[in-house]
Amino acid sequence: VQLQASGGGLVQAGGSLRLSCAASGRTFSNYAVAWFRQAPGKEREFVAAIRRSGGTTDYADSVKGRFTISRDNAKNTVYLQMNSLKSEDTGVYYCVASPRWIIATDPGGYAYWGQGTLVTVSS
Repeated sequence: VQLQASGGGLVQAGGSLRLSCAASGRTFSNYAVAWFRQAPGKEREFVAAIRRSGGTTDYADSVKGRFTISRDNAKNTVYLQMNSLKSEDTGVYYCVASPRWIIATDPGGYAYWGQGTLVTVSS
């Protein structure tokens, strides 16, 4: 499956952005999808994940209550709605996918990676 992330940009602290991850090449509903991010000089970290059907989600503690992951399998797209953005949310956001049923929080759990989209939050 090929993944294309979009929607990043520059936003002020307290603002919102919605990232999109468009998939192609395989039956999208057969894949769990997650978002990871990487800030300059830091390791890649888990942000959010959603199961194939969309019924189960998981979030990093740092984004709970502010970010929402959702999917539209008919459109082969996963979304990450980001509200109340903070400067520490700055980084490159990667859309990833796995054919596994369970959702993982470590990068090794995902075989397919998109190219990333840059989110910059100014304070």
